[in-house]
Amino acid sequence: MHSLSPLFAPRGIIVVGASSSPEKLGAVMAQSLSAYPAPVELVNSRGETGMHTSIAGAAAAIPGGPDMAVLCVPAAATAQALRDSAATGARAALVCAGGFAEAGGPGIEFAHQVEAAVRDTGIRLLGPNTSGFFVPHRNLRASFVPGVAELEPGSVAVVAASGGVNHVLAFHLQRAGVGVSLAVGIGAGTDITAPDVLDYLISDPQTKAVALHLETVSDGPALVDAVSRLSAVKPVVALVVGRNDVSEFAQSHTGALATSWRTTRAVLKQAGAVLVDDENQLVAAVTALAGRRLAPAADPGVGLITGQAGPGLLIADALHGAGVALPRLSQASQDRIAALLPPLTFQANPVDTGRPGPGYEKIVAAVAADPAIDTVAVYGLTEPVADLPQSVAASGAAGSLPVLIGVDGPDGDLERAKKSAHQQGLPLICGPTSLAHGITALVNDARGQFQRGQAPASAFTWPDLHGPWDENRAKELLGALGIATPARRSCGTRAAAQEALAELGGPVAVKLLDAAVLHKTEIGGVHLGVDSPAAMDRALDGLEAAGAREFLIEAMAAPGVDLVVGARRDPVFGPIIVLGLGGTTAEVFADISIRSAPLTARVAEGMPGELQARELLYGFRSGPVLDPAQLAGLLVRLGDALVSNDGIAEIEINPLRLTHDGLVALDAVVINVREDIQ
Repeated sequence: MHSLSPLFAPRGIIVVGASSSPEKLGAVMAQSLSAYPAPVELVNSRGETGMHTSIAGAAAAIPGGPDMAVLCVPAAATAQALRDSAATGARAALVCAGGFAEAGGPGIEFAHQVEAAVRDTGIRLLGPNTSGFFVPHRNLRASFVPGVAELEPGSVAVVAASGGVNHVLAFHLQRAGVGVSLAVGIGAGTDITAPDVLDYLISDPQTKAVALHLETVSDGPALVDAVSRLSAVKPVVALVVGRNDVSEFAQSHTGALATSWRTTRAVLKQAGAVLVDDENQLVAAVTALAGRRLAPAADPGVGLITGQAGPGLLIADALHGAGVALPRLSQASQDRIAALLPPLTFQANPVDTGRPGPGYEKIVAAVAADPAIDTVAVYGLTEPVADLPQSVAASGAAGSLPVLIGVDGPDGDLERAKKSAHQQGLPLICGPTSLAHGITALVNDARGQFQRGQAPASAFTWPDLHGPWDENRAKELLGALGIATPARRSCGTRAAAQEALAELGGPVAVKLLDAAVLHKTEIGGVHLGVDSPAAMDRALDGLEAAGAREFLIEAMAAPGVDLVVGARRDPVFGPIIVLGLGGTTAEVFADISIRSAPLTARVAEGMPGELQARELLYGFRSGPVLDPAQLAGLLVRLGDALVSNDGIAEIEINPLRLTHDGLVALDAVVINVREDIQ
């Protein structure tokens, strides 16, 4: 039995702080639980309307004792009520009340008392500060929101940071005709957190897909582990709040770019979750994924069949914008479709049927049978002569691949279409854009599972190198990791710098060499294109004026495209890798991709494709062409280096230049954990 089974499938419940006054939380909660088909006993210290006056008395009335206690008491009384409930054998509790740490003052001590009660008794606690949870197929509704009584059982579980968002998503899913299997508002998360519920859902037979809403993450590794294990067997769709939060800038560009919101989304995607931007996308995504998942694939092909060209264009445009492939159908498929449709419609993909009519199921079958198609999207306005769900079912396509249906029309027609789709076991979505979001989720889920199909290699040995990490020493580390750097000389005198110029030949870069300076360009610590002794003297004069006592003389690199690559320790998720547009524009454009380390070569090879400027990496205007394997190897090694050495906080290469001869690191920063210096 899972540790959360007493919460989500209790054999008996006690409601502590129940009331006969309808405006009070205890009365509303007692009413919500009254339909639960197991003993529910009410506790009121004044003995209102025959209620028990003690927790022990209520527990004694339940054969075998209660599994769950629902506490509707003030914050000051919660800890003792928890202890008393646990003493009767209760193994789980729900606390909806506020007034704890979030309220400050005495609430902080009340929160400590609750934490101590949980720690001492081992009782599992959901809350505080949540509006509860509900399991419709068990008729268990532990919520003070009356509307949950109308929610019907479904196949999507909701795990939300907020009790309010939990209810919002549940009502959205109800209107979408999907329903919920389990819906939980985590609230303060004093004990039970999102990873705990995700772990429970792995073996929950009612749940086919999971909607995850996050505001903050307290234990990054636990969340990633739970999402990874759950998404391996059931699709997970994540909505992360905080796009516009700005956290304190770290010392380097990598720290500045890897905000909590970006990092959370990136590591969840790497763990197998599908990412969405709002609640409407989330509902569309889980509706699609609750039907049938695509098999893991790098680039699944979508076949789009539309009854009207205009909405079809909206869908196709949205899919292209999301990077979803609409491959051209084979000539054989087009010939079969041409025999069924008038010549005025487009038939290569998308397939425009005009108005759905007789023989529609044959068109669906032809598109689904095409070798390039992995999933089919069908859209149409409701028509009296056609039932899209019935036609799709008759085609037999849903037996071989996922099919998602989109419809629009009057409310009555939509309800009939939803019922027909439910009877046929097919997912149905209203609206062209929502259909595109649903198909995109299917594709991104398949891509995520494909990326996960490889385990990180573990053989890595930290080279015999130590700080302090000035640029020269940092580049020695890169060299030991197999990362190319320009030819260079470290010089302690002006004479040595002139000798280095003569040896390397011009032009060269002349840099201040100091482990305490992170951004040399900001203090005039870099002079480029130095090609003569006189120019060297001028550069050295400038560096000495900036405080330099040592100099790095380095051969100038060939022109190319500048990237930034960094490995850093995120305070929540641990080691992460950041790839982005490099140079001084890194923070301005924030064109980045993030992954957690260690990472596989397959995962690393997918990072450049997420950059908006990715076309620059593949021969733009006769420019250099990236070798994905070379960059992936570099990213993997940087991640392994950070994982293998706890003393390193960050390694950054900015810029990492892509040239016609490959990748070369032009500048490097290494920051120690404790000393917080290069």
